[in-house]
Amino acid sequence: MKQKIVMKVQMNCQKCRAQALQVAADADGVNFLALEGAEKDKVVVIGDGVDAVKLATSLRKKVGHTELMSVAEVKSN
Repeated sequence: MKQKIVMKVQMNCQKCRAQALQVAADADGVNFLALEGAEKDKVVVIGDGVDAVKLATSLRKKVGHTELMSVAEVKSN
């Protein structure tokens, strides 16, 4: 099941954003990764079988405060 996970991460600098993307990219099952939002403070992950809680915990430990905004199934065409 492909899912889209959106997390708000406290990132105060470009280095923090790069670190957050690296942590997310290292997660199992990730197919797509992006930063969204006016402040580029939302990490969007799309993938198969990605553990949202585990990913949020890793981001919290390595980057900063992380809030899980949404987890939704992605309908594939």
